[in-house]
Amino acid sequence: MLGALIAWFAHVPRVVIASVMAFGSGVLISAVAFDLMAEAADEGGLVPAALGFVTGALAYLGANALLARRGARHRKRSGENPEENQPSEQQSQGSGAAIAIGALLDGIPESVVLGLGLLGGGAVSASVLAAVFISNVPEGLSSAAGMKRAGRSAAYVFGVWGGIALASGLAALVGYVALGGAPPEIVAVITAIAAGAILTMIADTMIPEAFERTRTWTGVIATLGFLVAFAIEQA
Repeated sequence: MLGALIAWFAHVPRVVIASVMAFGSGVLISAVAFDLMAEAADEGGLVPAALGFVTGALAYLGANALLARRGARHRKRSGENPEENQPSEQQSQGSGAAIAIGALLDGIPESVVLGLGLLGGGAVSASVLAAVFISNVPEGLSSAAGMKRAGRSAAYVFGVWGGIALASGLAALVGYVALGGAPPEIVAVITAIAAGAILTMIADTMIPEAFERTRTWTGVIATLGFLVAFAIEQA
């Protein structure tokens, strides 16, 4: 919602959005490696964690491919590249719904992880929380800018992001409540599935958007994000 508000009322240079998205990608990669997969492997073993990780990646890949055919391929793009604009409803009937579902698809794994982090009376990892926040602001900003450029109304844009915020909160709640009494091995596998989906989302949607503007600096900026998240984890 914060990113959407900024995009609707202010013009943010694309290079700034892309830089923050690259940084957020690095932060998320660190969280996937040191928080999610490390925890999943410790709790459930390497093989179940690996199977869950690949399952999450394939599940995201399949859902994302389906949505791409419906017009949501460039849902994180701001619309400044004519070849990668978000389509309007006139150009692709049903693309608005596909974009909304795609944005929800991107947020659900992160939200489930936040809910799982509270199991057993624990607290959400600071690095995971930072990763989700830092990555979601530029995602919302870039995608909302693209929606606006494609001619979608303020009611649609804020309805989409408000609904996603609500659904993500519910996903975190479900992850906390439904798995409260689950064996640690089951929680570990689900954590690994979410981790696989998040990493695939980074590679499929965040890095390409960041690279469009930051080009050869994308890797360096992402590395800095990774380092910051790693430092938070070690603190």
